[in-house]
Amino acid sequence: MSLKSLLMPTIAQRMLSRERLLALRAKADKARRARGEGHVLHYFHQVDDPYSALVAGILPRLLSRYQVALVPHVVGVPPDSAAPERDKLVAYSRRDAALLARHWGLDFADTGRQPGAKAIHQALCLLVAAIQAGRFAQVAGRLSQALWADPAALGRTDWPGGPLAPVPPDDADAHATHADGLRQRMGHYLGATFFYEGEWYWGLDRLYHLEQRLQALGAQRDGATGLMFPPDADLAAPMPAMHGTPIDFFLSLRSPYTAIVAPRVFQLGRLTGAPVRLRYVLPMAMRGLPVPREKRMYISLDTAREAHARQIAFGRLNDPLGKPTERGMGLITLAERMGKGQEYVASFLRGVWSEGIDAGADRGLRRIAERAGLPWDAAQSALQDESWRTVAETNRAEMFSLGLWGVPSFRVGEVSVWGQDRLWAVQEALVGPAQATRKQPA
Repeated sequence: MSLKSLLMPTIAQRMLSRERLLALRAKADKARRARGEGHVLHYFHQVDDPYSALVAGILPRLLSRYQVALVPHVVGVPPDSAAPERDKLVAYSRRDAALLARHWGLDFADTGRQPGAKAIHQALCLLVAAIQAGRFAQVAGRLSQALWADPAALGRTDWPGGPLAPVPPDDADAHATHADGLRQRMGHYLGATFFYEGEWYWGLDRLYHLEQRLQALGAQRDGATGLMFPPDADLAAPMPAMHGTPIDFFLSLRSPYTAIVAPRVFQLGRLTGAPVRLRYVLPMAMRGLPVPREKRMYISLDTAREAHARQIAFGRLNDPLGKPTERGMGLITLAERMGKGQEYVASFLRGVWSEGIDAGADRGLRRIAERAGLPWDAAQSALQDESWRTVAETNRAEMFSLGLWGVPSFRVGEVSVWGQDRLWAVQEALVGPAQATRKQPA
């Protein structure tokens, strides 16, 4: 076992612990109060990003609920290193934003195409003008609706608060360039993101973390209760699926988001009777796709927050990049043949992401395999078979054909979604939206 494998679990456990996060929040708030400042919330808006369009529409409601000073920035697209499959990201973002809009009763429809470059730049000039006029939160939602639904409406003069003269194109470009640099220095890469006192919150999906933090600080205004977009509850009791459709679960053993959603997927399958098909793929980093540092850091911290919210163990990790993942994937076929596929995958993910087990060593992999019911002698023989590589590539190609490229992803019949925070869509595809119990946005 290498020194890195020995030290990594302890270091990661400390860095990703809830106690550390809360201590950092307390330290940041103490420093804020010492400066005599109020609650300052930075928001990074990408003009042609559907998730940003959704967030823009709810900004007035957010500001009516919390005593925060909003500092908006208009940014460009994510760098190539953070969006390795940009075309798929762009197309899926539209589709997913439309799904979110239907789910929460918001206004966004997938037109099947991005706005044109001229309209995007026109919107940029208007948004920067709105920032300079102190009217961004008033204008951004209406302007985003116009950009996506009727770009000709960008020439209107009846914006909330009165007419708005666009800034010169060079000034708008300079603003976006500066905002891009600021976002990177502060540690992120996407639009639709909030930054508050050292911590990032992406889109509607992570807004509840920000709200809970502000509420803990007493920053809510009178009458503001509950959460605007609370996380959806998992199915809690048996409910047979409407059809015998299986759940295709596209997963990577090196994905922290896969690690925290796998127990929930398997439980959903048990409660609905839907078979869960394990569609494992190689992780991006092992397919030659770069993952920049700020993306790796945000994903780790975000996964820890999400795991805590779902009461799932996470954080004492031993990164299985390379040989550990390959060895782990090499045993999935054996596990499935023995009827232990889910047990084995759950054991592996729990082992490397919450127990610090080194799956690259025989001792670690044996522990993972045997507690899932796989005999070690059979496992050793299975490790000599490399046919899993062909299966993983077939799974990757099928995932890409669905317009997906990252994990965890899911398919149920005609529904295909990406992300551990879209399990509610899988649940609805199985039992119907009328059966899905969730709170309405506050």
